[in-house]
Parts: sequence; C-alpha cells; structure tokens
Amino acid sequence: MANYRGGRINEEVKKIISSLIQYEIKDPRMSAMVSVTDVNVTKDLRYAKVFVSIFTNNEEEKKATLQALKSASGFIRRELGHKINLRYTPEVLFEEDSSISNGMYIDSLIEKIKEK
Repeated sequence: MANYRGGRINEEVKKIISSLIQYEIKDPRMSAMVSVTDVNVTKDLRYAKVFVSIFTNNEEEKKATLQALKSASGFIRRELGHKINLRYTPEVLFEEDSSISNGMYIDSLIEKIKEK
C-alpha cells in the first residue's frame, strides 16, 4: 500500500510542478519548451527529484533553462507546500531527462540504416 501512496505523491507533485513551470515562472532564461517527464519523491518526503525534458537544439539554451529552473526551486518548493498537504515539503532538485533526445537520435540512426 505504501508504494501506491508514493506513486500518488509523485504524480501529484509532477502535476503541480508542471503547472508552475508552464504558468508561474517568468524567467527570461527559460526560452525553450520544458516538460516534466518524471518525479521521484523520497520515502521520507525530504527531496523531490524532478526530471525535465528541454526541447531545443541549442545547448546554451538548455543550460540556461536548467539554471533558471534551479534558481526557481525555492519558489516552486514554497508553492508546492501551499498546494499539497504533506508532513514535509520536499526540496526540489532538477535533472535533465535526455531519454527523449536519445530516442530521437536512435530513431535517426535506424532511418539511416533503412535508407542503405
């Protein structure tokens, strides 16, 4: 049963953070489109590791967007505390999820092989 609760918490935190990134954060460094792909909240509710996909081909834009998210983590944590009722409000840690871009790269390699 505890595992199910953890999954519900992860999904709820993911939904709230996605909404905050989309509608609340007005940082000029965030020029790329950002999607929250996964959230892992530790069992003790102290940390929430947030995996984000940043859709841009420009590496500098990716770094700036990730930096903007990291600087907004205090704001995001505070808003999370207001919107979700947990014993502790987890500290938000952002990590880039490169699985989508890796998948696209593999797709392009497969297409090249098909052409030959």
